[in-house]
Amino acid sequence: QVQLVESGGGLVQPGGSLRLSCAASGSIFTVYGMGWYRQAPGKQRELVASITRGGSANYADSVKGRFTISRDNAKNTVYLQMNSQKPEDTAVYYCNADIATTGLVNYWGQGTQVTVSS
Repeated sequence: QVQLVESGGGLVQPGGSLRLSCAASGSIFTVYGMGWYRQAPGKQRELVASITRGGSANYADSVKGRFTISRDNAKNTVYLQMNSQKPEDTAVYYCNADIATTGLVNYWGQGTQVTVSS
């Protein structure tokens, strides 16, 4: 059984910062690509940032220059540092990963709420 467990969400004022973490656990051989998605009320889920096992990162245009994705392969953990946050960043943030167990499977975390409001 593989799980992705997110942490670090909460309430932050505009211009503030939060750091999300997502740890993969269970019977894991290798964690390949990892990423963060978000879904705001009434909107579709969208990719925020992704990172390969080798550390190559990709960002949505809306967060470039403000968010940074990173990972620790030894801990099977991905992070999302969110700076200069805006009210439009308010959403449920989901972790996603391609994980090799007995096969290659895509997993989702349970989601963590991020609210940017004064």
